[in-house]
Formats: sequence, structure tokens, C-alpha cells
Amino acid sequence: MARACPGGGAGGPDNQSLTEEFFGLTTDGKRVDDLFTIHSTGVATAPVITAATAFLNGLTDDRKTSTHFTVHSTEWRLWSNVDSYGRQGVSLADLTDEQKALGTALLKAALSADGLETTEKIRRINQAAGEAIGNTNSFNEDAYYWTVMGTPSDSEPWGFQFDGHHLVVNYFVLGDQVVMSPCFWGSEPTSMEIDGETVSVCHEEVEASLAFVGSLTEAQRAVAVESTTKSNESMKAGAFSDNTVQAYTGLRCDTLNAGQKKKLLGIAEAFVGRAKADAAKVRMAEIRKCLDDTYVTWSSGIGDDDAFYVRVHSPVVWIEVDCQAPGPLAGAYDSTQGTPTQKHVHSIIRTPNGNDYGKELLRQHYLTSPHHR
Repeated sequence: MARACPGGGAGGPDNQSLTEEFFGLTTDGKRVDDLFTIHSTGVATAPVITAATAFLNGLTDDRKTSTHFTVHSTEWRLWSNVDSYGRQGVSLADLTDEQKALGTALLKAALSADGLETTEKIRRINQAAGEAIGNTNSFNEDAYYWTVMGTPSDSEPWGFQFDGHHLVVNYFVLGDQVVMSPCFWGSEPTSMEIDGETVSVCHEEVEASLAFVGSLTEAQRAVAVESTTKSNESMKAGAFSDNTVQAYTGLRCDTLNAGQKKKLLGIAEAFVGRAKADAAKVRMAEIRKCLDDTYVTWSSGIGDDDAFYVRVHSPVVWIEVDCQAPGPLAGAYDSTQGTPTQKHVHSIIRTPNGNDYGKELLRQHYLTSPHHR
């Protein structure tokens, strides 16, 4: 369980590549120890174990070979939100309808109804936007890839990754413990008319962020807002940034009243709530324990339609919501590249201090399990 949280140290941004071993996101290049331990959580992981086993068993031998990696594999870290990134694993386009259904069942076992719906909406918009600009080779609903790390088990560590444009889910399991990070959620545009239906995504995190900043006093806002302008891309810990070093900045949340703290937790809930309810409950308890040691940094305006960047940073959680300038799919919503907009959103949630991908739990497991000594 997460222990009482210390204050942060000094540091600065430092994006790393896979030329370095995984260390994790820190404030000063040093990990805080004893934040994460192996313990019973009561989370029901049997359904996701069963679904993952069925998915693997449903693959042909060659597909399984390209999809199945060891739990220690660097494949965990080889993800990107960029459409053109060369991914490992098996894509939805390579699967039969029956195999796709087994993959959907795995997502359904791991995610809440909102989480599953979010993945489906991101993919639907990607397809529709690709059709709108005449480039479904690059932008479609099937260019999303599965990889499974380790063998699904109720006692040994394992996990899976679902990875594609604007959508990355990393899901680690050890017994009844779940670590669902890093997870990247995004879309361009964030809303489209598809077959007579308005399909919208990423609004939960945008609305929760605006609700929080709107609740601050002028004095609090003066501390939280580091810039009144917004650059095109503000995200600091996206793909290939596992070892980012970023000092705490902005407003420390021990100064918030109860109502403001509730709104801050609403930002976290927008992300954490995409996991199953029992796993989300455990994660939110971890985040609440460090709430007074959480910092919020904001860039740009606070109006309902303003493009903005917000970072929520504590010893146990890192969240970024980044409204970006129109990108390659700008033509799908009659826009041109230039000014950041809420119509193009990138967002991410991570677990600092070494537990992205469940790495800290994995390390402890191999240190303490008798059969691994």
C-alpha cells in the first residue's frame, strides 16, 4: 500500500529513450522508496486472466509468436500515440472476427463500461476522420495492436498492451493487484457526426480540469498558472519519456478546501474510472493518500472553450491533459494547423517513482518470491 507521502525535490524535464534502462518518472532523478508494496487488494482479476488466456489460445501459432512476449520485455515501453509508429504484436486488421471478439472480451474484462466505450469511440473517430481526409491507410479503426507480456496467471506477473493512434492501454497484473499505466487517451477531433450519431470523447478530463481551475481563488490561481499562453504541444511525459525528471511546480493541494479537493479528484477519476470499479477504488485510495502532496500546474486561459494544459503530479500519480493545435486530421473538422484547440486533445496517466507497467511490483516479486530466489 502507498505510504505517507514526502515532499518533492528539485529537478527538471529530461526525456529519455530506450537507450536507458527503465527507472521511472521522478522529481529529481531519485525514486521515493516504499510507496508500492505487494499486498492483497481484493480486486477480482480472474475474469481478465480468463479473457487473456482465451485471446492467446484463439490466435494461430504465428500470430501468437508475434504477440506474446516475456513479462520483462522492453515491448512494454515500445508504444506511441503517433499513427505512423511501427508497432509490434498483432493488429486488429490481422485478426478474424472471432479473434477480434476475443480481444474485445479482454478489454471488457479489464476496463469499465466507460473505459471500453472510450476505446471504441477513439477508434471510430479515427476511422471517420481518416475517411473525411481520404487517408484510411493511416487512420482507421483497425490499426491498433495487441501484445501480451508473460503468461496470464493468478500468481505470476503478466499483462497486456493495446496500442494505436491516440490510444494506449498498459495493464499489469500480479495476483489481485492491477497497475493500469501508462495509459494514453486522445482524439482529433474530439467530436464527430458518424452515421447520424454525435460521437464525443475525452470530454470527461477536459470538463473536470476546467471545473477544478474554475473553483480556485485568484490567489490560488496565481500560483497554479505558470503561463497564460499555450504552446502547440505541452506534454512532458508521453511516449518514450518513462524516465522524465520533473520537479513539482504549481499549486500544492494542501492549501485546497474540501470542495476544491473533490474537484481535483474528479480529474483523476476521469482517468482511473476507465478501469474496473474495484481496481479503480484501490487506485483512487492510493491517490487520496497523497492528495496533500499533489501539485497542479496550469497553462493558458480558464474559459469553457479555452485550449489549456494541466498537470497533476504527486508521488503516486502523474496526469497531463494537453489541448493541442490541429494536426494531421485537421481537415476532418474544417480546421487548419495553428492555434491549440479542445478539438485535439492528448492526455496521459502515469505512476511515478518506478511503478509504471507495474515495474516496482515486478521487481519486488522477483526479490521476494521463494521460487525466484
